Parts: sequence; C-alpha cells; structure tokens
Amino acid sequence: MNWKIPATLLAAALAYPFIFRSNFAINFGVLVLFYALIGQAWNIAGGYAGQLSFGHAVFFGTGAYCSTILQLKLGWNPWPGLAAAAGAGALVGALIAALSFRFGLRGSYFALITLAFAEVFRILTNAVEFTGGGLGLLIPLKRGAANFQFAERIGFYYAILALAALSIGIAIWLKRSRFGAQLAAIRENEDAARALGIDAYREKVKVMALSGALCALGGSFYAQYYLYIDPTVVFGLDKSAEMLLVAMIGGTGTVYGPLIGSLLLTLVGEVTRATTEAQGLSLIIYGALLILIIGFLPNGLVDLFKLRWRRKVRA
Repeated sequence: MNWKIPATLLAAALAYPFIFRSNFAINFGVLVLFYALIGQAWNIAGGYAGQLSFGHAVFFGTGAYCSTILQLKLGWNPWPGLAAAAGAGALVGALIAALSFRFGLRGSYFALITLAFAEVFRILTNAVEFTGGGLGLLIPLKRGAANFQFAERIGFYYAILALAALSIGIAIWLKRSRFGAQLAAIRENEDAARALGIDAYREKVKVMALSGALCALGGSFYAQYYLYIDPTVVFGLDKSAEMLLVAMIGGTGTVYGPLIGSLLLTLVGEVTRATTEAQGLSLIIYGALLILIIGFLPNGLVDLFKLRWRRKVRA
C-alpha cells in the first residue's frame, strides 16, 4: 500500500484552514468533506459491493433525526448522539438489507426498494408529532465545542475532516481486507461467489450496515451544522441523488473517487448559487456531467489521475 497519497491529502486538508482563512473558503472545505463522507458511504455499498441504492437518504435522515431527537427530547449531548446516530443507521441498513436480500432482491429491484424505504420514512416523519412533523426540528444555539456548536467554522471543518478521513480509511481497508475481496466477488458475480463458499447474504447485510452507519454520521453532522432538519430535506430524493452523483462522477469502487467527485460537485453548486437563482440548476448540471463522464470516462474522474500517474511513471 502506497501511503504517500493519503498522507499528502491529510496534510493538505489539515493545513487548508490556515492557508484559506475566509469563512467562505472554510465553508467550501466543510461542504467538500461532507459530500465526500456521504458519497463514500454510498460508494462502500454501491461501488465496492455492487449494491446500488436510490434511497440512501433513509440512512442520512435516520442519523439526523436520531441525534437531534436524543438531544432535544432526552437531553443527550450531541457527541454521544453522533455515535447513537451511527448505530441507528447501521441498524436500519441491516434491517433493509435483511428484508430485501432474504427475498432475493437484486440490482434495480433493490435500488427501488431503498427508494421506497426512504419515501416511507419521509412520510412517517412528516406525520408524527414527536419528530416535529412537516415543520421539522430546530436545534437551539448553544455555542461551545462540548455542544458540537463551535464558535468558529474551523471547528466544524476539523470535525467533518475526521469523519471523512474515517470513511476513506474504511475504503482503504476494504481494498486490502478479506471482507473487501468477498464484496468484490459478490459485485462481479454473486452466483459464482456463492459457489466459492462466500455467504453473500451475510456479507451484503454487513456492508449495508456499514454504509448506513457512515451515512448516518453525515446526517448527524448536517443537523449540528445547520441547526435545523425537516423530512423533505434529510429524507428527500435530492440527498440520495447527491450521494450517488458524487461517487459515480468521481469513480465508484475507488478510494478517492468520492472525494474527487465531491470537489467538482461542490464547486459547481457554489458557482451556480452565486451566479443564478434558478432552482435545481445545479442538479441539471450534475446530470449533464454524469452523462459526459459515463460517455468518456466510464470509471469516473479518477481515471484521469490514474492516466496522468502512469504517464509520469513511464516518463
């Protein structure tokens, strides 16, 4: 394993707030790392294991609501609430996987069932008073690192950097571990993997639990960063689409693809917000980028970096 790349990226990320000190630059860094985290969560299931999902927002929303309800209704501190959110996301991921895979759902059928679960969770959250209904939940402002409400944006930056680094570390581990090799075998040919003695059902449930936990961490961070959540935002199709696009544009089944995709999509989103008030324009541009990349770079933008690296080595 070449550790120069992750070490260099980590060093650059740690130094970033000291080089670019404006609130805009730090907020941009937070968004890049945030989308890298949830994109990597989708990538672990959809890229490494081949379990495509159209409804990953179900895990994101679960994490956001779990930590927020524990904080507002039961008086929990947001930091242990973050861990609880990860546990809730893992549980929901395992339950959806167990129900779906027990009935033999694969491919587009599994993708659609995840979308259905996300919509069910959105409707239920919208209808229940305990969750704030359609009005959502507003988290009171109580500045302090102990409350996960930093006085400066740089605190949020390093918090999301830790979570994004965790997701990349898990992706690196999957590339080198037996579990990752089993997931790759399932992705390429599930029937052949079963013939080799791999318990495909168990491994798929495990990877969905792992993916759900990481996605829920992103949801919990989102709640603390914006101090407000509602069912449409955290369980909506837009959030699922963003995760999918980040991974697919950057490169599915790769360690750094979601980070590359996140950088591009965050840049496009910020530029469109600054130059136009048209609703949904960024998603249209994302879709156009996806079409172009699938046409010319089927494995994502990460292929450009691999090609440049090979040329450099040959030279």
